[in-house]
Amino acid sequence: MLKTYQYKDLTKEQIQELVNRNTDPNNAIQDTVLQIINEVKTVGDAALKSYAKQFDKVDLEKLYLGQEEIDELASTISRDQMRALEIAFQNIYKFHQTQLKRERTVETMPGVKCWREVRPIEKVGLYIPGGSAVLPSTLLMLGIPARIAGCREIVVCSPPQNNGKINGFVAYCLKLLQINKIYLVGGAQAVAAMAYGTESIPKVNKIFGPGNQFVTKAKSLIQGLTDVSIDMPAGPSEVLVIADDTCNPAFVAADLLAQAEHGIDSQSILVCTSVEIAKNVEAEVEKQLEVLPRKELAEKAIQNSYFVITENLQEAMDFSNQYAPEHLILETDEWKPLINKVLNAGSVFLGHLTPESAGDYASGTNHTLPTSGFARSYSGVSVDSFVKKITFQHISEEGLQQIGSTVEILAELEGLQAHKNAVSIRKKG
Repeated sequence: MLKTYQYKDLTKEQIQELVNRNTDPNNAIQDTVLQIINEVKTVGDAALKSYAKQFDKVDLEKLYLGQEEIDELASTISRDQMRALEIAFQNIYKFHQTQLKRERTVETMPGVKCWREVRPIEKVGLYIPGGSAVLPSTLLMLGIPARIAGCREIVVCSPPQNNGKINGFVAYCLKLLQINKIYLVGGAQAVAAMAYGTESIPKVNKIFGPGNQFVTKAKSLIQGLTDVSIDMPAGPSEVLVIADDTCNPAFVAADLLAQAEHGIDSQSILVCTSVEIAKNVEAEVEKQLEVLPRKELAEKAIQNSYFVITENLQEAMDFSNQYAPEHLILETDEWKPLINKVLNAGSVFLGHLTPESAGDYASGTNHTLPTSGFARSYSGVSVDSFVKKITFQHISEEGLQQIGSTVEILAELEGLQAHKNAVSIRKKG
């Protein structure tokens, strides 16, 4: 049986150990990533071509594909596949379009008006993973809110395939998004290229996209080394399923395996209210695992996963909030009362008929989400991620009389005479 823990027997320290993941205790990943970053910063395109040969096993003459090549690749997929991507595009667009809202002006005192206005981040970089699985859905999840926000320049990087190109699905998504160039760069080197700029790749203001531990580490380091920000730490994928006696063990197992097949560093956690549920789910996991094309990857991820047995759903929620999962699935008839108890999660899937894969592809919500416990402090990607909100204020003559003495007193008590004078000189006329 998978590693199984009784929640009531766990100490705080043991729980903390369980919820920790994807650490780099010896800084081995950090040292490697810093070397890559410095190489790209110093050598530029030559370093990117060298890394493509080393990591992707391809010799690249140029580091990008243009409109003509994108159109040609996009035409290779079937009409059914095109239609599926179009439906996903429409649903994601529909959900995200509602997020761009104008705020009202507030008069805090007579004659003192304050408001915020939205401005797009001018240049954004989108990283589309392409290691063990190429993810056109991620391009939609990042490109659609960037388009809605009105970003002036959208730079897309994705690792080249064996033929030195991208697949037709990514190409078709580029067409839907009206993006006419993609850079054939992956890993930490792609993050470094977008952060510093190279001969071919423009420097951006903010970098988006999930990736492996090297990509995640590169994003975290870049945020400290440069003036470029990131969406969030979004590393190896994870799911936590809460299930009780009303669950269908086959559904639960399918959801656990859906995450596990992302890669060996993914994690699938089951929190359930009885040992019997855990045994039934494990039997289903073993059965379904046998027929998966990505069995080897999923099997290793499952070995790094575990079950937690709780006495009730409240305890299950307590553990989930400490774990802070990227994806939380509530496979119970009683999911409605649990919504208010969700404190830390990237995205939540409610009931027996809402698989996490629906959110991965086409329900409309974004699948670029905080992992590794960062759901305690980060939200998933949205249109808000691609904009800045700038505050404005205007003070009339009446407003200056209303607020002036307050500002003067506060400036004086802080010992900032020039601040006081900036008000006083206006009051005198």
